[in-house]
Parts: sequence; structure tokens; C-alpha cells
Amino acid sequence: MKKKKGRFSRFIRPILNLYDLGIINLIILYHFNFETKGLVFSLLSSLAWIVISVFTNFYKVYRFTPEIKIFSLIIKQFFVFTLFLFALIGFFESGDLLSFSDPLFSANQIILISISIIVVVASFKFVVYYLLLKFRVVFGGNYRKTVIIGSGQQSENLKDYFNDKKEAGFKLKKVFNSANLNLTAVFDFVLSESIDEIYCCLSTTDDDKLNQITNFAESNLKEVKYIPSFGKIYSKKLSYQNYGLIPVLSLRTIHLEDSFNSFLKRSFDIVFSGLVLLLLMSWLTPILAIFIKINSSGPIFFKQKRNGFNFKEFWCYKFRSMKLNKEANTTQATKNDYRVTKIGKFLRKLSLDELPQFYNVLKGEMSVVGPRPHMLKENEKYKTTIDKFMVRHYVKPGITGLAQTKGFRGEIETTHDIVNRIKYDIYYIENWSFVLDIKIIIITIINVIGGEKKAY
Repeated sequence: MKKKKGRFSRFIRPILNLYDLGIINLIILYHFNFETKGLVFSLLSSLAWIVISVFTNFYKVYRFTPEIKIFSLIIKQFFVFTLFLFALIGFFESGDLLSFSDPLFSANQIILISISIIVVVASFKFVVYYLLLKFRVVFGGNYRKTVIIGSGQQSENLKDYFNDKKEAGFKLKKVFNSANLNLTAVFDFVLSESIDEIYCCLSTTDDDKLNQITNFAESNLKEVKYIPSFGKIYSKKLSYQNYGLIPVLSLRTIHLEDSFNSFLKRSFDIVFSGLVLLLLMSWLTPILAIFIKINSSGPIFFKQKRNGFNFKEFWCYKFRSMKLNKEANTTQATKNDYRVTKIGKFLRKLSLDELPQFYNVLKGEMSVVGPRPHMLKENEKYKTTIDKFMVRHYVKPGITGLAQTKGFRGEIETTHDIVNRIKYDIYYIENWSFVLDIKIIIITIINVIGGEKKAY
């Protein structure tokens, strides 16, 4: 699957984060004359900036965000951050954190530091914002291809917005009228033109066609958004945004698309997998390697192609728990499977065969927690037969996941198994939090120790 055009902007937020943290540290350390005592103060200020920015949504600026909204975010961030600096100085000088012989700063200096930080950060933020606007207009880059399905005034308004506001970075390729709507032609056009986003006018598109459009979009990793009718109320958990004066609803909010959440999850993955590889795999691998080689001929590690983020293929690693066989890439393990070796039964019972996947995590192909990756053959089968199956590829696959903690792991015996696995995977994607990841890891460890029925 090709990545969507215009999505390189996801790299801009992490760059802005790093730039802002660099400015904060330079300005504070400059006022400390780059002395060692300023390091703790600088680091705490940086941490505070990150936490405050999460609550103020300081980095949630999109291509359709108006300047006044950006300015209000800057004011909010400036106010809260200044209050924190005053509080931090109070703790320092009261001796609760560190005590110094000389006062650190006066009130005027704190205000000067805060203003300096905000001015430099805000200036760069607006420069990047306007450069992107100019880049979209002049070079036609950083854009998203769109189509509109439906008719009426709201559809016309959105059409005018896309055509007139070139700096927003949308390229409207076609408008499909609701009358005599041929969805087959729509879907063919979306695929052939590599459309990124589909906009549906709810007031002129019936429910059956909306369901077909939604299922198509999710099965092909396309974003679908809805132009609401003010006369209807919809029960789905939709995110609401304004493109100018036109309200637009998105089908689902994926929390891991947020740069801070993505940074937090990736940082945890690196630390956690690094510790497992260093403290456990470093000495356990040679021991298991000996038993695997004694038990059967063949390599120590088993690798198999799986589909990951954006359906991209990668090599997934395991300790080999089966005899060499021609069915390895086509047939899943079953209870009392003749292919499983004696040491393999032990490895599978304690899920030790999955440990090499921490290499995949460290490489960035997987996460510690996420939807479990399936064999390529299973993905080809289920993506056309199971509703919303492809949604699970909006995030990186995991070594463990919410579905596994709910008992849906291992062999898929019935449609009920895969349907419920998808249900929990989608719930995880839509409701991700760092606390949820920790909870899933703890439950997984408890289940492994206690033993699981389908660990075979």
C-alpha cells in the first residue's frame, strides 16, 4: 500500500517539538550563563512545556486551522508556562528541590525568559505555517486528493472551499452527484486516482450507500469524512472540525496520529524492548538455541512475512518451535499440532517463542502493544470477508494486544474468533492511552504465568 500524499507534514510536528525544546533550553541556560545549576531547572522546564502543550493542544495545528486559533493556543501556552516558571523558582529557592546561595531570578527576569521563549517559538510556528501555505499554492505539494459524494448547498460550499483555498492543500478531483450514484464507478475512480479523502454529504446519501462507502474506505485505508445535515443526530463517536464555515465530521480519531502520543509510545517501545533484549534475551537466547538445535534440525529463529502499519510487509521473528515443514506459511498452529517440537510446546506455553519480536519493536516495525499481525494468507482472506478488518493496520502491530488479553489469541477456529479480535483491536485503536498499554502488558504477564488455554 502506498502512503498518502501530503502526509509528510506528520514529520513537521516532531521537528517543531524538538526546535521548541532546544529554544527553551538555550534561553534558560543563557540566563544561567550556561552554569551546571541551570541544567535541572532547564530540564524541568522542558518537561513542563511538553505536559502543558498536551493539555493546551499547542501542537494540534492542521492545514485548515485559522491564524486566530493558532494565536489563542500561543497565548494559552504562554500564560500557563509562565505560571509554572514562577512556581518552579519558588520551589528552588525554598529549598524543596535545590537551594542556592544566590537567588536564581527576579520576577522581571522570569517574565523576560518566558516572553523570549514564546516570541521565538511563536515566530517560528507562524513562519512554518505560512511557508507551508505558500508551498501548497506555488509548488502544489503537501496536498491531499479528495472527492465529494453528494449534492446540495453544503456540498457546494465544500467544493468552493477546496477550489478557492488552495493554501489549505486539498485537490478536489471530482464531485459525484447523489442522483443515480454508481458506487462501483466511485470506488474505481478513488483507487485509480489514488484519492486520499472521501467526503460524503449525509443529507443526500442514503444509509445503505454510506455503509458501503465506509466499508470500502476502511478496507482500502482511505479516510472518509462526513458533511453533516443539521436536521440529523448521529450516534457514532465522530470528531468535529470546521473547514472555514463548513462543518466536517471524521469517522474516528486515531490517538496515535498525534505526534506527542506517537513519540511517547515509540519512546516506551525503545526502552522496554531494549531492556528485554539486554536483561533477558542476552543470556536466554544461547540457552534456548542449544535446546532448539538438540530437539530438531533447522535454524534457531523462524521468520515469516507479516503485514504491519499501512499494510506494509515486514519479517516477523520468532524462536523456531516447529519442525521444518512446507505448511509454515499457509497453515496456522492447531491444538496437538504434529509439527510442534517438544521444546516448542514449552516455548509456546510460556509465549517465549515470541521474544525475538522485540527486535522488530526496536527496529520500529512493531510495537510492544498493538493488534497481533497475521500471516499474509490470512490477511488476504479476511480483508475481503471480515468487516473493518483493515482498520487494524492504521497502527503498528504488537507483540500483545487487547484482544489477546480478552482470550482471543492463537488459533482462529470460528468466524466468532476473528470478529471479536477485530472488535477489540478497533476499540484499542480508538481508545489508546499509555495507561491502557501498561494495563495490557501487566495482564499479559499475569496470563502467561497463570497459563492460557490457547497457548499451543
